[in-house]
Amino acid sequence: MSDFDPKSIFEAYRNAFAPMLKVQKEGVSTLDRMGRYNYAVAGDFLEWSLAQAKAATESQSPSEFVTKQVDLTTALSEKLKSRVQEFVTLATDTQTRAQSTFTEAVNEATVKLGDASKRKIG
Repeated sequence: MSDFDPKSIFEAYRNAFAPMLKVQKEGVSTLDRMGRYNYAVAGDFLEWSLAQAKAATESQSPSEFVTKQVDLTTALSEKLKSRVQEFVTLATDTQTRAQSTFTEAVNEATVKLGDASKRKIG
């Protein structure tokens, strides 16, 4: 009789690669969030550029144009301040999630190695 058990082999592979799959899912999630963030920032700059062009064509005098530019730039700087806070939150969340994922993977590996060493000894 053979001791070949495909279920236990597949289960061992699944357990071995589970932490890596979780890390990959977290990575894809982070890339998605960063892509959405960058898209939002690009949209802010596009809106600002279009508003600048509109101000240039609609202004009646140079002083009116400068006033509109200052107002638009002030509004953009306020948007960018909120975007910076959003980025800090995104980076902090990503760092926290990555740290907890790696800690969890190390703890699981430590437990499994401890169980394996007990079986070998016993």
